[in-house]
Amino acid sequence: MRRSTITATVSALALFASAGSALAQDATPLRLDQDVSGTLTQDDARVDDMDMGQYVYDLYSINASAGQRLEFTMRSDAFDSFLELMLEGSEEVLAADDDGLGEGLNSRLRFTVTEDGTYMLRARTLGGLDGGDYTLKVIDRGPAPPPPAPTPIRLGSTIDGDISDADPEHDGADQFSSYLYDAYSITAREGDRIAVTLQSDAFDPIVRVGGMALSGLWEELAANDDRPGGGDLNSYLVFTAPADGEYLIRAAPLSGNQTGAYTIGIEEGPPPMSVQPIGFGATISGELADGDGQNDAGQIADGYTFEGRAGQRVIVTMSSDAFDTWLDLYAGEGGGQYVVDSDDDGAGEGTNSRLTYTLLEDGLYTIHARGFAEDGRGDYEIGLTEAAPDPAPTPLAFGATIQGEISSDDPRDDDNRGFDAFRISGQEGNRIQVIMRSGDFDTFLQIGSPEGDFYALASDDDGLGEGTDSRLNYILPSTGDFILRAGPLFTDADGLYSLELIDRGPQPAPGSIIVGATARGTLGEDDAIAEDGSFYDAYRISVKAGDKLRLTMVSNEFDTFIDIGRDQDGSWMTVVSDDDGLSDTHAKVDWSVEEDGDYIIRARSFAPGQSGAYALTIEPRE
Repeated sequence: MRRSTITATVSALALFASAGSALAQDATPLRLDQDVSGTLTQDDARVDDMDMGQYVYDLYSINASAGQRLEFTMRSDAFDSFLELMLEGSEEVLAADDDGLGEGLNSRLRFTVTEDGTYMLRARTLGGLDGGDYTLKVIDRGPAPPPPAPTPIRLGSTIDGDISDADPEHDGADQFSSYLYDAYSITAREGDRIAVTLQSDAFDPIVRVGGMALSGLWEELAANDDRPGGGDLNSYLVFTAPADGEYLIRAAPLSGNQTGAYTIGIEEGPPPMSVQPIGFGATISGELADGDGQNDAGQIADGYTFEGRAGQRVIVTMSSDAFDTWLDLYAGEGGGQYVVDSDDDGAGEGTNSRLTYTLLEDGLYTIHARGFAEDGRGDYEIGLTEAAPDPAPTPLAFGATIQGEISSDDPRDDDNRGFDAFRISGQEGNRIQVIMRSGDFDTFLQIGSPEGDFYALASDDDGLGEGTDSRLNYILPSTGDFILRAGPLFTDADGLYSLELIDRGPQPAPGSIIVGATARGTLGEDDAIAEDGSFYDAYRISVKAGDKLRLTMVSNEFDTFIDIGRDQDGSWMTVVSDDDGLSDTHAKVDWSVEEDGDYIIRARSFAPGQSGAYALTIEPRE
């Protein structure tokens, strides 16, 4: 990292990673109104995460007081900038921004400080290790001006407006929750339905309805971005007033920094959708037709309510020969309803719906039965049943190979796939391997905890690399029982299969390697297993801060991957890694060591199931 403006003494602080593992780095103090010039290079601190990707960053600290409204700007012509803000000592990212300046690659992060303290700002690349020069500045925006009085608007009114930089601004955590807006007020009685339209050719509009809470903060009750099936970006919201009183309507751009002209309209909302109770075991015939009532999203729908209890597993089905069906399941009552699950074609091939959901709490639930498309009209049938308890899993011993069959009589998971369940027992840290083969369907394996509702801790579709057969490699996180589900990847598939369970014992201990050496090995099923199920050989190396090393890994049999890090409290923490740095399938890492100590080099495959011979070389570099 090179800086030409800052010469202040740097104090050592801990780094807190939001998306993955990172090298520790000192934080540079940042002052208000200070112009900072910096450069990001591949030698800077970096995060290297299999899921979130790679990036390099510089770390800054700033002392702030509760109530301060800070604005951080980061500009670069060399890379797409990104800002993240955290409270010192916490891993939680409080605010982040990518393109808040609306000028291409530059960032603007606005944040209202909630508590006194030291805050850590990460100035980074959006993705990748190719950085460059940048500038950074933070200012105090001062107290927020009081918002102007909202403009009264009546039913049947249409008003032309304009969003500009002079309008009030709602402070949020990023560019999507911070936005300019115009405010309107309307008086409504409990149960009144109000339809709000917001149209603009200048920006993607979003209409928000709410009010000011006793705390003086905005409390949003409803919002709409794009009218369902509308074919454009304009907004349409049907709002049902929960009580008598005044409500505020905000006309705003979805991307908060956009400006331009718009038109807002208020009219009496359409009649509400019809709602009737439905009992478990019932099947009801219905019809969707023009002129029917609409839900709050402006969609013609019919509603069905039922009382449910926590832990109850319900199945809702909807079928029609006239249109493509869609189901939404809402929890709560009145204006406090919220969607807990939805389904389009869960009934299998065709256009019928089947929603399976385990209720999280006691109370009233409402089903919205509607068409997938805006013009969905015609007759339909809807049914509600309580799913039977899953049968007790069958014990499965290590070393066993069994034959099984998936049929229509088997239990179904939440995605309407049949499955057979098995109980396995193992020791913490042991590597297990499950192989499932079938000539009748595409296989799918899942392993989960036996406690509570089934939740997959790991799964595999085509890990065997031989078409549609599965191979699940997994390290047991604890000693005890686990549930294995074996079934098809897709709904309505059935047929015969074979299942094999193998215990491959604990992870092999890492070997040792020194700078200047080349290690030759072969990856296979007896090797260690990475978090994603890939095989790897581990090598321990001792290095000092300031060492500069180049590691290369080549193989003619699989796509190589170098992963350097440490085991910390049972979790793997990556320091640096590479997939194709040398060529399309060969890896190369240029590693600038920032901290003395022992590190583990994982010589592994990029994808699960790959195996074969490789060569790993470590050499010094200038």
